[in-house]
Amino acid sequence: MNTMNYHWQRFTLAEKLSRYSVYLVLVLALFMSIRTVEVIPEFFFDAPEQMADLFTRMWPIDFASYPITVQGAMIETLNIATLGTLLTLIFAVPLALMNANNVVASAWSQWIARFFLVSSRSVNSLVWALLFVAIFGPGILAGVLAIAFRSVGFIGKLLGETIENINMGPVEAIRATGAPWLSVLLKGYWPQVMPAFFSIILFRWDINVRESAVLGLVGAGGIGVVINDAMNLFEWQRVSMALLAIFVVVIMAKIVVVIMAEIVVVNIRKRLI
Repeated sequence: MNTMNYHWQRFTLAEKLSRYSVYLVLVLALFMSIRTVEVIPEFFFDAPEQMADLFTRMWPIDFASYPITVQGAMIETLNIATLGTLLTLIFAVPLALMNANNVVASAWSQWIARFFLVSSRSVNSLVWALLFVAIFGPGILAGVLAIAFRSVGFIGKLLGETIENINMGPVEAIRATGAPWLSVLLKGYWPQVMPAFFSIILFRWDINVRESAVLGLVGAGGIGVVINDAMNLFEWQRVSMALLAIFVVVIMAKIVVVIMAEIVVVNIRKRLI
């Protein structure tokens, strides 16, 4: 039986000073942030009463508005999330291959891929939506492109890391036969990456369903347009109907993702065993 001997030692003066310096910086940053936000105390303490009043105006839920405005907008939101996720693959897959050091050995290629992947993740989907609304005008196209460009960094990074962690034995064996690069990619890399690939796509689609629900607030189509119009007209009961529809669809999307992921895993296990 192995026993572990612990040797306790006090922090040195330099270590204590460095720790307390970090704590001091965090406290100063907190106070500076509070001063910058400029919280109005009257509004802050009045928030519970205003929230209760808002919930009162949102009840009862206007179920009659669902088939008229909410249903079509919700389907539009799902279409934006789905098309945006599929469009992402056109950009994310090549960037993932360029970013994987066991596929492309060029350091320049990896830096270029990382630049685009980081740029995509750094810009919020609403900012992308504002940009594409300014270029293409309000509508679904702006929403689809916003979702696609926002998802490139997420899918490309995870897929690239998955490719880098595969077993290179089968790949080297196929290369030794003199197979072309595309055959090596399809027969050596793809079978090992396939389970993670579908899991990443399903997971990102689930996120995109939620993100596409708010793109309409800036004119990029979907259920957000209905919410924005209803709020501007003070039709709070219709707002509650739209919010309920978003909640139900998001829950259903999560269930679909879990079921689809389980089906993919089971089928892959059947093929391997």
